[in-house]
Amino acid sequence: MPAITLHIPDDLAERLRGREEQLGKILELGLREINATDGFAGTSDVLELLASLPAPEAILALQPSEQLQRRIDELVEKSRAGGLSDPEEAEWERYEYLEHLVRMAKANAQQKLGGESKTRTGEGRAGE
Repeated sequence: MPAITLHIPDDLAERLRGREEQLGKILELGLREINATDGFAGTSDVLELLASLPAPEAILALQPSEQLQRRIDELVEKSRAGGLSDPEEAEWERYEYLEHLVRMAKANAQQKLGGESKTRTGEGRAGE
């Protein structure tokens, strides 16, 4: 196994103290995290919101961030101008999947709100 020397900030060194045997795993997990987010820029806010199980109104109000919208626009323009590279195509597919998840969440939220309004107005009760 190759040996490497790292120069890290003192506070990080203190946090790693006692975990020397786990450094390989820590680096591997860190790299996995970096690689996972590289091609999914701007989507973490959307995913974190959905993971928090927000109220239906919050889901319906969900819009892409300016950064995410700019990146999507760039990819659309590039696609029209001559095509996407393989990494860009993979990124585009991830954005399409995210859009699919958001559409499903919004449909579910709309359905919940529709059911709530019927309950409030007395419609849709069993036996009526």
